[in-house]
Amino acid sequence: MLAAPLHTLRSQLFSLTRAAADPLYRSSSFAFKASQQARPPYLEPSRRSLSSSTHSSSPTMLKYITADELAAIIKSDKVPGKDYCVIDVRDDDWVGGNIKGAQNAPSSQFYVHVHDLVQKTKSVPTVVFHCALSQVRGPKAARIYAEARDQLEGDGQDIPHQVFILQGGFSDFQAKYKDDPELVENWSKEVWGHPEWL
Repeated sequence: MLAAPLHTLRSQLFSLTRAAADPLYRSSSFAFKASQQARPPYLEPSRRSLSSSTHSSSPTMLKYITADELAAIIKSDKVPGKDYCVIDVRDDDWVGGNIKGAQNAPSSQFYVHVHDLVQKTKSVPTVVFHCALSQVRGPKAARIYAEARDQLEGDGQDIPHQVFILQGGFSDFQAKYKDDPELVENWSKEVWGHPEWL
């Protein structure tokens, strides 16, 4: 019998641990089921998909962006926080490095704080989401955020925008750009120095 590679076992263990601790990570739908707080109308659970909208404008389609494409945006003359922003939804795994200028919006509290994030970024035309691998937390947070922005845009309170998911997450980005201080900051060899992550 062949043993699973170490990175596969680590990924499975990470998924099980995260699922036990993080309601956003383990949820099978994007509706927040247990909130006792008043929410803006655009945060109410939606029964429509991203591809079907009653708004006059077309909904944001979630697309992936590569590490090279994001690096080109960061190194361009575009202004962070005005022309684009990077949202990192990692939780305690945020420690050890991040994309330069990224905002940390932990997935464990994302739904509770998405209204504030939308208000802060509603004039930003390009928003990129990621987590460690961009397999679960990053895509889910991107979809929640995109639906909220689509609702605002449909109501005439937002600009046209694009929401992206960083392909491969911070893991792939740091493997390629860890030595470039214009792209990665706070990088720790103790956290990311294992050959599996390089």
